[in-house]
Formats: sequence, C-alpha cells, structure tokens
Amino acid sequence: VHDNPALASALCEPGATYAVYILEEGHDGLRPPGGASRWWLHHALEALHARLAPLTGGLILKRGSSHTILPQLAEALGVTSIHWNRRYEGPAIELDSSLKSALQDKGLSVKSHNAALLHEPWTVATKTGGPYKVFTPFARACREKGTPDQPMGVPESADTSVINAASGLTLDALELLPRRPDWAGGIKEAWTPGEDGALTALDRFVEGPLARYHEERDIPGKRSTSRLSPHLRFGEISPRLCWHRVETADVPRKAVDKFHSELLWREFSYHLLFHNPDLGTQNFQPRFDAFAWAEPDPETLKRWHFGLTGYPIVDAGMRELWQTGWMHNRVRMVVGSFLVKNLLIDWRHGEDWFWDTLVDADPASNTASWQWIAGSGADAAPYFRIFNPILQGERFDPDGDYVRRFVPELATLPARFIHKPWEADAATLHRAGVRLGETYPRPIIDHGVARDRALAAYADLP
Repeated sequence: VHDNPALASALCEPGATYAVYILEEGHDGLRPPGGASRWWLHHALEALHARLAPLTGGLILKRGSSHTILPQLAEALGVTSIHWNRRYEGPAIELDSSLKSALQDKGLSVKSHNAALLHEPWTVATKTGGPYKVFTPFARACREKGTPDQPMGVPESADTSVINAASGLTLDALELLPRRPDWAGGIKEAWTPGEDGALTALDRFVEGPLARYHEERDIPGKRSTSRLSPHLRFGEISPRLCWHRVETADVPRKAVDKFHSELLWREFSYHLLFHNPDLGTQNFQPRFDAFAWAEPDPETLKRWHFGLTGYPIVDAGMRELWQTGWMHNRVRMVVGSFLVKNLLIDWRHGEDWFWDTLVDADPASNTASWQWIAGSGADAAPYFRIFNPILQGERFDPDGDYVRRFVPELATLPARFIHKPWEADAATLHRAGVRLGETYPRPIIDHGVARDRALAAYADLP
C-alpha cells in the first residue's frame, strides 16, 4: 500500500472503495505464472488482504476473464470508477486497453497509473524519438530527466464497507500452492512475501550490504545484494521508494550509484519489452534466427536443471535456484552462458526454466537478461564472451563458500580444487570423500572444446 497511486486515487473518491484481484485466465497471449511465482503470489495476496483490511475491508478475489468479471462486479457493487496500475507486456496492454474501452462504454470512469517504473517506456526516447537499444545511453537519459518522483505515503485508514463473502473466492480456491508433493519448503525458509517482508528486506540492505554493494555485489558467497527483486516483481515495494531510501543512506556514493544503475537496468528491460512485445519468444537481433542451436538432449538439459553438470559454480547456482527460488545475479550469467554457449542450447529453454523456478521471474528482466547472455539481445554480451565456469568460480568464490553451501558433497575439498575437482589427486579426493562419477559427476563437456565449438557456431552468423 506504500506508493500505490491506484489505491490512493481510489480512496480519494467519495463512497466505499473495493480492492479486487483477478487471477486472469483464458486471455490469449497472457503467460501463466510459473510454479515458484504462484507460490509467492498466494502468500503475497494473503499479506495484501491483511494490509487492505483498514482501507477497503480486504481483498476480493476472482478467477477467470477480467473482461467478464470486472463489469459484472462493478454493477453488483454499484461503483462508478475503477483504478489500476499499468502493465507493460504486449498482451496485458491489449487486454487493459480493450477492458478500459468496454468499461467506459458502460459509463464508468477508468483511470490507470504508473506504480511499477521510475520512467514509463514512452517517456524515454532518443534524440530522433525512437527507443533505446543500448543500456548506457538509456541510463544516462534517465538520469538527465532528474530525480524520480518521491514515493507516495501510506493512505490513511478509511471507512470500509463490509465485503460480501459471496462476491469473492477464498484464497485456496485460486489453487496457487503446489500440490503433493510440496516442493516449496526451501523457498518458504528463504523468503517472506508481502509488503512487510519487502520493507524489512530494504531496511536490512540499507543498514548492511549497501555500504559495500559496489565492491561485493558479485560475490555469491556473501549476502551482498538487496534481494528485493521478487518484491519489486510483485509490486510489494516500488522502485521509487527503493531509489530514494538508498539515496538518503549514509554510505559511499559509489554504492548508491551502483544500486541505482541496477534499478535502471530493470527499467531498460521494460523499455525493451514495451517496444518489442515478442522479446520473450523472438530474437531481438533477427540474424540470430539462423543460429545453429543444438537439439537439446533431455538428459543433458536435466543435468543442467538440477545442478549435475560437473562444474561446481554452475551446479551451486542451479541448486540454489531449485532450493530457494532465487539465484545470485553473477551466477545467473555463468549458468546462462554455460547453457547457451557451452551446450549450445537455445536461450528460450533456459528462460522457460527460470520462469518456472524463480520467485522473481519478471517478464521483462528475465527475457532481456537471457537474450543478453545469448548475444541475441539489445546491448548484448559479445558472442565471443563465453564465461569460463572455472575462472568465474575462482574469481568470485575464491574460498568456495558458495559452492560448499549448495554442493555439500564437495564441502571438504581444498579451495584450490573446489572449482575443478577433477584436477585433485586421488589422495585429496579420498580425504574429501569425493568419488568422481559417483558422489559428484565429472564435467558433462570439456570447456575448451565447448568454447571452440561455440565460437565456430557464432562465426557462421550472417
């Protein structure tokens, strides 16, 4: 309810205010949330219902087509105006636009607002009026627009009408939680969905890791990042609130600027998605349509999914994802490069797995980042940038803290072998209880061979 312009505007109007959430189904093009996102959504709605109790009497839950449900509900409740916060994915934009027209045709006032972004995509343009395709000039243009608007406060308590329970569904009726077996135990331990969890995460970041953010954000073995991404993705906290809270912190300016830059990367991803609605399915650079992706072997893909590639930093990242629903950003780049460039598997397979398993599976950032690592996107990594998983591990996890946490079968290996256990002598492996090919897999592909193969494949692009 912090910095929520749709809610604040609705509460300013006379009469009772009703808050509604519709789990949209049956609309062409809308991508259903993945499993981890559905788990988060369940708990986010539970928390939001409690936060809205003194403002709107709670939250009305519906499931189905908003085109059918919202007009019927508006008539039943006798409302005269409707407010929502804007979305930026192509199918959602189309749905919201047609819904707005249909509601206005019924005599309702409909207003949409910006809650999710610092700068909406159409407000940042090149000198020729077009969209940006490179991050650095985009970020510069955003900064030249001046400081983002201050966040709105929390609305004051309002007189609430009693919501007829028959008008909405129970939360369980949305069927968002995993059925048996319940795989979400690790996610539950790692996260607290909801606005209170978001504000706590922001406080913890500002009072701790932020001061060293510019120096330590790439070290996965330390809690050095904000961990705000799922809260931003679900609208539990606004980017404006994050921007200004960090701005006023007593920390080095470099730390503030770096965090602001990460918020702007999120903005850039939405800028790209808005101007390229098929970004999630089509290469941003059409020449990549001719790329010779390998036919993914199901067993190889499965070993990548579950962290059994034989490369410790890759396996640690994929296991962190499976256990907690999240992965450190540096490691996301490493595991993405491994899938796309070492294994030559189409980036869309990776994007789809992340969509299902990440609690912060954002429609813009997830897609833009996968295209970046594949080399097919805007401002993409050059095709010859192929992350070496051994060197990446040695550089960013030198003592093996991250690997030891998520790949416990290697926990007692000396640091000099933790990222390349196949180079350890038999006695060292024995003392560590490691039996290659048994307790821990051998590498599924030689990195040097894979790198040469990838460079050859990329060199054939038109």
